[in-house]
Amino acid sequence: MGTSIEATANATSGNGGTAPLGSALAERARPRAAAAARYQRIANEDRGTGGESLADFLGVFSIGLGLAQFLVPEAMSKICGIRDAEGNKGVMRALGAREISHGVAILSRQQPEKALWSRVAGDALDLALLGKTIANPENNRGRALFATANVLAVTALDVMAARTLSQQPRTIANEGADKGIIRTKRSLTINKSPEECYAFWHNFENLPRFMRHLESVSVTGERRSHWKAKAPAGATVEWDAETTEDRPNELIAWRSTEDAEVFNAGTVRFERAPGGRGTEVRIELEYKPPLGKLGSKVAMLFREEPGQQVMDDLRHFKQVMETGEILFSDATKQRGMHPAQPDDKPVQL
Repeated sequence: MGTSIEATANATSGNGGTAPLGSALAERARPRAAAAARYQRIANEDRGTGGESLADFLGVFSIGLGLAQFLVPEAMSKICGIRDAEGNKGVMRALGAREISHGVAILSRQQPEKALWSRVAGDALDLALLGKTIANPENNRGRALFATANVLAVTALDVMAARTLSQQPRTIANEGADKGIIRTKRSLTINKSPEECYAFWHNFENLPRFMRHLESVSVTGERRSHWKAKAPAGATVEWDAETTEDRPNELIAWRSTEDAEVFNAGTVRFERAPGGRGTEVRIELEYKPPLGKLGSKVAMLFREEPGQQVMDDLRHFKQVMETGEILFSDATKQRGMHPAQPDDKPVQL
């Protein structure tokens, strides 16, 4: 990548000689600070997002377990080795309701560490109840021990996720998380000059040509525009936006006005790609979905999550700039399961 090295370490080669070691893993070989500054800044902005995937898994697991406990309490009691499954229905359903509440809390919060610590406390209660079950000679101790081993394994995952999320530093990546704001970044290289990419994007009325969720964008005044977008169930949502920064051939930044129905803000950068390969287009988007993080997770199932939308829009932008149109296959024009034989329906963004 053309990164300069401050020092060169020597390594013994197979024939007994020495050869320069150009790896940054060498003790004395490090990239110069100026060369690595840009990449370090990007890493710092995204740092602090670890543990999210495990937390999401535990949230879904908690809801699934809770539903089982609530809907079939007798069967779950028998799995845990409880002999009087009929008499334990009320307790099992209460535990199921608690699990469901924990799962919803984990999935609906941008920073779910408190919900995860609550789940750890719930695990401790479950272990205490299982200990009581094992102590009762009338119960099936083998099943109770098996259930205890499983709860211990899940408890370890809960503690791991809670500790990881609790240690997150305060960064740009999560500064708006407490307010339910989702932040995503995507980039793509386009085989056109920054001047061409900027000029096309700068005309906001072009945006619906490659942004699938937009119906129209109209310029209403200097640095102001009106946006109309598709919403679930065939509805639409509209808002006004203002351009907050505009550097020709380099950057465009915008944000919704204070009275907008849906908060969103974004920045698109146009940087010349190395080796004359065109333009690297980088988008940073902040967005507050109607149901917060939980709404984002549900939308993800239908490929409507903001990060997926931005990446799809970037690919469409690339096709429009390079070929003049968006090319669709049968797989891209239909969502979810569909027949292998393409249909004759017209394609719509």
